[in-house]
Amino acid sequence: MRSLHTLRLTALVTVAPLVLAVAGLLHPRHLTAATAGHWAALHIALLPVFPFLVLGLLIPLRHRPRRDAEGMLTLLSWAGCLCFAAYYSGLDAVAGISAGTVVDHGVHGAAGPLFATGDELGRTGVYGLAVASLATCSLLWRRHGARVLPGSAVLFLCCWSFVDSHIFWPKGVLTMLGFAVAFALLTAAAFRPAENPRCRKCR
Repeated sequence: MRSLHTLRLTALVTVAPLVLAVAGLLHPRHLTAATAGHWAALHIALLPVFPFLVLGLLIPLRHRPRRDAEGMLTLLSWAGCLCFAAYYSGLDAVAGISAGTVVDHGVHGAAGPLFATGDELGRTGVYGLAVASLATCSLLWRRHGARVLPGSAVLFLCCWSFVDSHIFWPKGVLTMLGFAVAFALLTAAAFRPAENPRCRKCR
């Protein structure tokens, strides 16, 4: 029963990065008059998907924050996830939907400033995701020890790559697949039965 529950949670935390990886294969490499319509439409479709990337950090935490160090880490993770959801959605709206729309309507000169603004929003969002990742992994380390290290290592590598990769092929697609692997590893570590009495409260 526990393994089935973990499998369901693993599917839940990996669906967003896997959808984004597939979308990255369909993402135009460059914004041109020929690709502008597809560019805008794809980002409209992905607008509700990017925020769900943070499920891979929130689900392994499970518990409400307490008034101790773990509670502070939980709140820091939530704040970082909120930062990512807000600011990366801004990138999607500005450099994706808006830039694609103006180029599709022949206003080519506006795309550059929109990309510049979108890049700033996106970087801020990824920095928030990195902070949330550090807080989540620190908390999981306190609860579960070294078994969270593989997922944490993959996660930090993906955050570093995500700063400038978006979901473009090949780097962005590989980054999204890496997030899926990291979230699956962290979920498996967090929901595996505790190996010593000290961690039983964390199950």
